[in-house]
Amino acid sequence: MGIDFTTATFKDFENIPDYDIAQRAEYFYEFLDHMKARGHMNYRLKNTSGTNATLNINIADQDKEYISFVSSDYLGFTQHPKVKEAAIEGIEKYGTGTGASPLIGGYFDYHNILEKRISQFFGRNEDEVVLFTTGYAANSATLQILMQKEDIAILDMGVHASVHEGCAFTNKKTFPHNNLEALEHILKMSESMYRTKLVIIDGVYSQEGDTSHAKEIYDLVKKYNAYLMIDDAHGVGVLGKTGRGALEDDGLLDKVDFITGTSSKTFGNLGGYVIANKKIASFLKFQSRQHIFSVTAPPSSAGIVKAIDLVDEEPIWKEKLWDNINYLKKGLDDLGLDTGITNSAIIPVKIGDQSKMWDIGRILIENGVYTNPIMYPAVPRKDARIRMTVTARHEKEHLDKTLNVFDDINKKMHIAKK
Repeated sequence: MGIDFTTATFKDFENIPDYDIAQRAEYFYEFLDHMKARGHMNYRLKNTSGTNATLNINIADQDKEYISFVSSDYLGFTQHPKVKEAAIEGIEKYGTGTGASPLIGGYFDYHNILEKRISQFFGRNEDEVVLFTTGYAANSATLQILMQKEDIAILDMGVHASVHEGCAFTNKKTFPHNNLEALEHILKMSESMYRTKLVIIDGVYSQEGDTSHAKEIYDLVKKYNAYLMIDDAHGVGVLGKTGRGALEDDGLLDKVDFITGTSSKTFGNLGGYVIANKKIASFLKFQSRQHIFSVTAPPSSAGIVKAIDLVDEEPIWKEKLWDNINYLKKGLDDLGLDTGITNSAIIPVKIGDQSKMWDIGRILIENGVYTNPIMYPAVPRKDARIRMTVTARHEKEHLDKTLNVFDDINKKMHIAKK
């Protein structure tokens, strides 16, 4: 079998008939060499500084500063002195790790404090939070134990990969992104066929940067006696009057059956969480394999509590973030570039052609701008794009330089909308 490296994606190497694991790995290694030789390897670049508006990236054994649009540290809290101080205090008091899973000795008082603080932040009962080591695990682990062969999960096509993984043991249907008519059709057809019906959407979608039609979807879900799970990993700290995310905007914080999220974005750390009613939360704490067989969050997660506090204590960061979002998006739109339907801190520049996307990613890097080229299967094959995430740490000079580079690229490659 021959794979055309010029049009290939990582997905094409996942399984190749008649190739064992060693042969697949060798073939994929050749593909990576092909990408590197053409300057298309914008992945796994070595960062020698901390997450910030600029990063020191080591390429070909040379460190250079790049403007960074690859981080979801939306409010810049990974670098906030108060968050750092709280994390250091946690390590000084408890050490660097917990040494056990929560079921057998790895549950500390700071975990309990974090659970309470998350529940308070969302206005929910303190017994409704389950902590996981990552946001990915929060989705995957919860769905794997809750949804079985007698049930059905109904997914917006734009949900995160962790959701799809979590639905491996259950029936699964997808509906076109934010298509209420298609969703209602599936709900109606499933009404008497399955024990549990769970609709899963995002608050903010990670590739388009747009929000769900959560209020209308909630009404549909309840009409057909189903449950609703919303992953608002990219909405918290960014959307909502007080930074509670997309659900705050839609008035659903106290209504949704399951809220999932992460501490790796706005809260500037590592970890995931699920919010559910106390009986389901208890079920997860004793049944979810990834929860009971994984070590718990380290003491540095004390910094998460401070980051949550800062969303309320220092709203200036959210204001600065939106100043930057609006400035960069307007600049890209003024150049005639296609930023899609985003209304969040995620700004895609849609290219369409994958080979052209690779070249644009290379030119951006060569000009000191670090972005993520995105291709299938994260997006449809003909919808390749450059994905950028804006943070409160960016300054106007960073945004202006980036716009100037895109302007030059557009003049040479004609990527503006027709």
